[in-house]
Amino acid sequence: MAEKKRENKKGSGGKKKKASVKKYSDKASETIGEVMKAFKEGTLKSSSGEKVTDRDQAIAIGISEAKAKGYKTPDKEDD
Repeated sequence: MAEKKRENKKGSGGKKKKASVKKYSDKASETIGEVMKAFKEGTLKSSSGEKVTDRDQAIAIGISEAKAKGYKTPDKEDD
């Protein structure tokens, strides 16, 4: 029987690259979690004193508070 030779071609097989995931420190995640809890309870207020009703705004407030405390947060991605 004839044996088949296997050739390693560049780029075939191997490990696939994982999509880059934003990394927050544990303390930053904790701070964001506390802000999200306040948002879900309906007690989160913006700087103007208005009740926050948008989830994205609540996350932005959490990230901003984490940065103000000096915790590790990734840079904003430009799309």
